[in-house]
Amino acid sequence: MRRAVSLPNRWTTRGSLYLALIFLSGLAMLLTLLAAASTNRADAKPAPSLTGSASDFKRAQFDNSTSITNRWMPLKPGTQRIYEGTAILEGEKTRSARRVVSTVTDVGKPIAGVQTLVVLEKDYTAGQLGEAEIAFFAQDNAGNVWLLGEYPEEYENAKFVDAPTWITGQKGARAGIAMLANPRLGSPEYSQGFAPPPAEFNDRARVYKTGQRTCTPVDCYKNVLVTEEFEPGAPGAFQLKYYAPGVGNVRVGWRGAKEEEKEELALVGLKQLSPQALAKVRKEAIALDKRAYKNSKEVYAKTQPARPL
Repeated sequence: MRRAVSLPNRWTTRGSLYLALIFLSGLAMLLTLLAAASTNRADAKPAPSLTGSASDFKRAQFDNSTSITNRWMPLKPGTQRIYEGTAILEGEKTRSARRVVSTVTDVGKPIAGVQTLVVLEKDYTAGQLGEAEIAFFAQDNAGNVWLLGEYPEEYENAKFVDAPTWITGQKGARAGIAMLANPRLGSPEYSQGFAPPPAEFNDRARVYKTGQRTCTPVDCYKNVLVTEEFEPGAPGAFQLKYYAPGVGNVRVGWRGAKEEEKEELALVGLKQLSPQALAKVRKEAIALDKRAYKNSKEVYAKTQPARPL
């Protein structure tokens, strides 16, 4: 029987040395890369905190802007939130009943190069419709939710009286942040949008409390985020908003207000609309968008029409 031929010992040794050199060389390269990465992490500057400025909006990227999945402000088409409570109206001393119906539509509207998601909100005071509004939201790649404008129709005794509209990029208005991706105590206050008169919108917000607990007729919530909203021109008056993780805004309150509305609202209804009900809301939102071209010609004229997503 022929024996298997074996390599001489010197070839076996040389091959082992060669493999060892390759291993050591690869290990050295890996250690160099890890050290460089560690140095880069140490030298890297933390991302600046957002303040809702024009430069923040310009830097933001919106690759999937109508998919709003922010933990504190999820906006899923078809979601309807109903709030009830009271408020003190201007010039009055007694509280009036307040009811707000907010519905996330499946309608989009391009604004300033960003596809926004339209939210329809109807505000009833003492049983009468006081305001019907469409607002335009978009989520950037980092998870921040931006507000790019609003078209509100204001009514008195069931009659239209005004539409103080603002759209980012029009007449000096600019977008702001509705909700930060990672709100933390101590984060800088941020602009929620700005518009000069006649719209006169200049709301700002900051994180007030975290880890809170609150109950509404819908449910009890823990790990609640509380923000306080204010206007620079009204010092000492704050609107408090309570956000439950995965749910969104569940309560509205106030602190320190003197001449403000002192609005108090709680979430009393939360549901996902049927396709038929959503179609009705869609129709209503698009009708508001069409009326805006007539009621707010100077601001709305250069915008593209709202359309179903």
